[in-house]
This record gives sequence, structure tokens and C-alpha cells, in this order.
Amino acid sequence: MKKTLLLLLLLPILALGQKKEEIKIKAARIHANALTIDTHADVPIMMMKEGFDVAQEHDFEKEGSQIDFPRMKKGGMDAMFFAVYLGQGSRTPEATAEAKVKALAIFDKIHQAVRDNPSVAALATTPKDAYRLQKEGKRAVFIGMENGWPVGHDLANLKQFYDLGLRYITLSHSANNDICDSSMDPDGPEYNGLSPFGEEVVREMNRLGIMVDISHVSDSTFYDVMRLTKAPAIASHSSCRALCDHPRNLSDDMIKALARNGGVIQINFVPDFLKKPSQQQEISMKALRMKLRQTDLSEADRQALYQERKALREKYADDVPTVSDAVDHIEHVIKLVGVDHVGIGMDMDGGGQVVGCQDVSEIGSITEELVRRGYPARDIEKIWGGNIMRVLGKVQRTADKM
Repeated sequence: MKKTLLLLLLLPILALGQKKEEIKIKAARIHANALTIDTHADVPIMMMKEGFDVAQEHDFEKEGSQIDFPRMKKGGMDAMFFAVYLGQGSRTPEATAEAKVKALAIFDKIHQAVRDNPSVAALATTPKDAYRLQKEGKRAVFIGMENGWPVGHDLANLKQFYDLGLRYITLSHSANNDICDSSMDPDGPEYNGLSPFGEEVVREMNRLGIMVDISHVSDSTFYDVMRLTKAPAIASHSSCRALCDHPRNLSDDMIKALARNGGVIQINFVPDFLKKPSQQQEISMKALRMKLRQTDLSEADRQALYQERKALREKYADDVPTVSDAVDHIEHVIKLVGVDHVGIGMDMDGGGQVVGCQDVSEIGSITEELVRRGYPARDIEKIWGGNIMRVLGKVQRTADKM
């Protein structure tokens, strides 16, 4: 009698364990078959630091690094858009010229990494490249630019960057530039959207086949882009304002407009954009991220900052979002406009990290959560890579007709 009772009590636990194992097996199969693409990776910030080798496996806890080729392979990440990132500086002619020089140095670093590891990775510029490299077992490296500052006032720079492999530009970063207003400029709007030059930039990006990225821009800039662009636009690393009220996120109306445009929002995994943190945590983590983005830190300074970050995460552990919180944003978009208009742009090495996915080797947990929620393989394949490749293909076909 006691044995029977014990067995009855254990049955739900055993069934739950079996269910979890079935989900893991199913998710692993789907993950292996899907073309997995992340549209915003700040690994070039790490690559520009002396001694960092993207071909070697690094330790997140010890070094703060989240991305390298070995961990991409370990996690089943087929492709990433490496970001040519420059925080907005002075807009003098001299500073803008220097921004272009720095951007070209980042392009060179990305190209060198690919040249040095031909059996592991290759540059990709088209959907066809991505699918081919997936079959070859290589990591596909796309290139995006975060902040259009290096464009300066010369549209010819767009062609130069395009020829180097650039396939999207985030029009601004955290401050207004000569192209448009940013969502985060402390002084507020300058143009109430795109500048006249910014309108020319969008038209030229359409003509060349460069995706227009509206992450970081102000709401008025977003709607100007929607009015002007002849090709689908993207939000390469943004989340949903309805779930986390932050100006970097997109409102439901903006997401609907982006869907009507044929574009896609790629969900950002920066904690502040997924789940509203306490005010003190927000201030502390923002200040720390700005320090970590510096390229001239000594090794001792960098290690001290990593320890500070670890301590802050432990202090505010209850505030840190999880993989489930991130998938809530994916699911919100699906319920709002359908599965064809959402993807993933985690912003790793730029602050993107959630409980259950601290570096690129752990991205299988995202697929597992999608399977747990009942999404079929075809939908998961769209979320991971199908949607963004559809948009890139459409942008390139639009350019061919212009």
C-alpha cells in the first residue's frame, strides 16, 4: 500500500521530467536544422582590444567576453552581424573624419579575422551566402554599422562601406547626429525626425541595398523612415515598449507600422530593455557599461570592472531578466503582427545578457523556451533566421530595380 502511494506521488514528477527531456531533444533537433542569425553582435569592441583573438574560446566570467568563433559553434550560432560601432562624438569636420578612419579600422579587423580563419568563418553579404556557409559548417559573418556618424556628409561613403560588406546601418546611437534624432539624446530632438541629409541617406541605402536600421532612433525618425523607405526596414536590436517602457523600445503602433513595411524587429537582450530595473540598478549598470566600452582599458582595469559587474548582478539578482522574459517580447510581437516580423538581435558584448543565456554558447535555451511554449519548427526557423534573410533579400531585390 505504501509503495503504491509513493509511486502515485512520484508519477507527476516523473512525467514532468520526461516532458522536459522530450522538449530538450525536440529543441536540439530544431536548433540544429535552423539557420540561426543574431543581427547585433558587439564583438568588434572586444576584437579591437589588444590580445583578443576571436578564433580562441574565451571565458565570460573571467574576461567578460560573450562571443568568439568556438562558442558560436558550440551554441549552434550560424551567423552574426558584427557591428562597426562608434559612440557619437563631436560633429566637427575633424571629428567626423576621424570617425570614418576608426570605422574603417574596425572593418579591417573583421576582414582580417575572416581571412585568418578560412576553415571556420567567412564573410556573408546575401541570404544565399548564409545558407551555403551553414551547409559548410562555417560561421557566417555579416557586417552592420551602429551609428551613421562615419558616413559624414558624403553619400559616397555609403558605397565604400557597402563594398566592404556593410548590409545595415543603425542611423544613430544615443545622441543626435547629422542624419537624424536619437531616442536618447539628453538635449531632445534637433530635426523632429530625419534631417534633409538623412533623407538622402535613406534613399541611397535603398538604392545600394543596405538595410535601414531604426534601433536607437527617435519615434519621429522612425515614422519618417516608414514614410520614405522603398524597402523593408529593420530594428536590429530593439524590444517591446508595451512590456518595458523604455524609449529604446518600439511601441505597438511602431511594430505594426514596421510589419506593414514588411520589416522585422529583432529582440534585444539588454536587461534594461526587457524588464524595468530598479532605478539604482539602472544607474549603476549604465555607468558600468560605458566604462567597459572604452578601448584603452588596462587589463587590471578591465578585470576590476568585470568584478564590479559580477557584484552588481549578485546585488540585483532578482531584477535580472531570464530567457523567458526575452521570449515574452518575441511572443508579444507574434500576437501583435504575426511570426513573420520578429527575430533576435541580442546585443551581446554590448550589454545583452539574461539568466539562462550569458554568452553565445547558450543560445539553445532560447529555442528550448520556444518549443516549451508550443511553437512549431517552421515558426522557430523564421524567428531565428528566416525573417531577417527574407528582409535582406527583399532589400537587395529592391535595389536591383532602382
